[in-house]
Amino acid sequence: MPLSVLVVGCGFIGLPLARRFAESGCHVSALTLSDVSAIELNREAFPVLAVDIRARENLLKMPKRAFDIVIHTASSGRGGADAYQQVFYGGIINLRSTLDFGHLIFTSSTSVYAQMDGSLVDEGSFTDPRNETGRILLRAEKAVLDSAGTVARMAGLYGPGRCVPLQRLRAGKALLDGAGERIMNMLYQSDAVSGLLLLAEKRCSGIFNLVDDEPVSQLEWFQYVCSELGLPLPPVGVRDLNRKRGWSSKRVSNGKLRALGWRPGITNFRVGIRDILDHESKEAAKGSLPLGGV
Repeated sequence: MPLSVLVVGCGFIGLPLARRFAESGCHVSALTLSDVSAIELNREAFPVLAVDIRARENLLKMPKRAFDIVIHTASSGRGGADAYQQVFYGGIINLRSTLDFGHLIFTSSTSVYAQMDGSLVDEGSFTDPRNETGRILLRAEKAVLDSAGTVARMAGLYGPGRCVPLQRLRAGKALLDGAGERIMNMLYQSDAVSGLLLLAEKRCSGIFNLVDDEPVSQLEWFQYVCSELGLPLPPVGVRDLNRKRGWSSKRVSNGKLRALGWRPGITNFRVGIRDILDHESKEAAKGSLPLGGV
């Protein structure tokens, strides 16, 4: 029988994920934060409900509360530690206490690895995030693992319409952290979706890193992208050690998920940037996006 799936959050990952589940024949429901968002999504092939998971009583009012798979992809809305506590840890606790589900998946972050020496890390590596947001993510992860669920630690997400370092570069706001030696780990939107689909299919409990095949230094990233765009390298700045998810430099391994059969379609940042630029050119040709408008 087709699975029943609840996708919590209809953002950059949640919406395309819900669409993929629906296309595969699953019975999909999705939650979004606001009534406005729910109305905007009322033409989707699945019901989208406005439910704020930060309050347990909101989940108790849902017309359907039993699902084979529940996937928490909701974001903090760019908020700080308070938002993290309410949406991630509080949200997981509320989902656990109100829903009847077969398997729970939580989209966490590779920012919980705080290594600063460029070393290779995998799911068994030490986690000691320096920022409170990272520590909250670890508490949310534990709540998921305590229910035999799956934690998907995602690298820096990007894709058409969203690429933070590219946006900063074009806006003239990008800075190199010192010599640009910081190692960046990235994950393309479509590969995040395919990884979550596989984890839902396999229902393997535990932690899995979702990241492409090629970590890259910040300097190498800017050198390539600036060459493609005909822009100068950004100026050198000081390390922002107060970044919301902390300052770190490590090479995150995707070997565990690869062992399940997953392969990223966008294997490295060069392929991803080219895909974004091609997408922009096509949208500009249709008149729906100014060239360079990511």
